Amino acid sequence: MSINRISLYHLETLIWIDRLGTFAAAAKKLNTTQPAISARIAELEERLGAILFQKHGRSANLTPVGRELVREYLPVWEQLQTILLRSSGFEQIRGHVRIGAGEIAAASCLPRFMVDMKERWPDLTFDIEIELTAQMIQALLTGKIDLAFAAGPVAHPALKATSIGAAELLWVASPSVAKRMATDDQCSIHSLWSLPSHSPIYQLMRDALALFPIRHRTVNLCNNVRMIIDIVTMGDGFALVPKSMIRPQLASGALVPVLIDQKVEPIVFHIVTRCGEGSPVINEILRVAGKIDLESA
Repeated sequence: MSINRISLYHLETLIWIDRLGTFAAAAKKLNTTQPAISARIAELEERLGAILFQKHGRSANLTPVGRELVREYLPVWEQLQTILLRSSGFEQIRGHVRIGAGEIAAASCLPRFMVDMKERWPDLTFDIEIELTAQMIQALLTGKIDLAFAAGPVAHPALKATSIGAAELLWVASPSVAKRMATDDQCSIHSLWSLPSHSPIYQLMRDALALFPIRHRTVNLCNNVRMIIDIVTMGDGFALVPKSMIRPQLASGALVPVLIDQKVEPIVFHIVTRCGEGSPVINEILRVAGKIDLESA
């Protein structure tokens, strides 16, 4: 056993293959090639005198020896990262962070987050994917993303959701539709647009329907909130949307508030991470992200 020839990058590689499940994913995370990752593991196995992985197609599963090594070394690796970052006052954070975001969160709070992060840590790089909540949860659980931004609560025993504030929701319509809604008799029927049932805005909308003084047709559904905004702006019906996504239309008068007395609770945004997340980079990003001001986004 040649443990004196084992380097930190050998063990870091081991950890990332375990987290991400494949040599290819670890290579992408560590900004290298798959052959380089394979070579590192071959060197580590040779120097330990033990087999650490069993390959099944593209996936790589740890052997009992490999699992024990990861379990014993992971706290040491995380502590070392924290010590090194703390020594620089967390001013030298660098690396590659993968983020998942729902469409509403991406439009409402992610831009402010990105500006804050890049101003604070210019050497950080980001990959952003716009996904449905169910897809983001799966990506977090499998290690394909590091953070997720979600509108509304995310409940899963292996994940932790941290609130980063709320955004105002408005009922809006085009000026012509708003005028009809304000002046027509109660027999008038108006078109209503909404996101599908998996969206937290849908449930808020449904809870408010019983209080409507306005009759509406069957709810029209669309899974793209910007498409809903475009449809309503062009004069078909009304919708409940985040104020932060329609500021230009409100400023120009293309959309106007309706049902002003029918208030809806603001939608709360969360950053979601894995429970027990040990990366000091991710934890420091999470701490700073908690200070995002959504009203300035």
